[in-house]
Amino acid sequence: MIVDTLSNLDLYSHISPRIAAALTHLAETDFSRLEAGSYELDGKNLFVIVNDYETKPKEVEPFEVHEHYIDVQYVVSGEEEFGFLPLGSQTPSMPYNAEHDYAEFDYEANKHEAAFIPLKAGMFAIFFPDDMHMPGTSSTPKKVRKVVIKVKV
Repeated sequence: MIVDTLSNLDLYSHISPRIAAALTHLAETDFSRLEAGSYELDGKNLFVIVNDYETKPKEVEPFEVHEHYIDVQYVVSGEEEFGFLPLGSQTPSMPYNAEHDYAEFDYEANKHEAAFIPLKAGMFAIFFPDDMHMPGTSSTPKKVRKVVIKVKV
């Protein structure tokens, strides 16, 4: 997992050409002008999801992991917290769904191992396949616009 701001995107562009393309797209696009929805950058290899939502309490959200995609999550406006812990030998509460590339893990079973980290406007987080994460939470509801770029592994 990586958390940073776009001013440091050059530090991470060497990880892979697709991550470099995702970070460059974040830096060069005015997401306040786009409607919520999905946008292709490179077919199924690289695509963008623009979301508008209200954060939820962490107690009602599951952790998730992805096998075939890296998540690059960027907060355009608002603020949230995300839960994070390394994927180990945890048992999923919902088995892996290949069609949607995710498995879910129960909050209660993992809350003592997790760290909750603020993600403010202008910040991004990169979640790799071994990173359990729970995006979109806060203790009080907050409106957020976030962009998730799915990067094929």
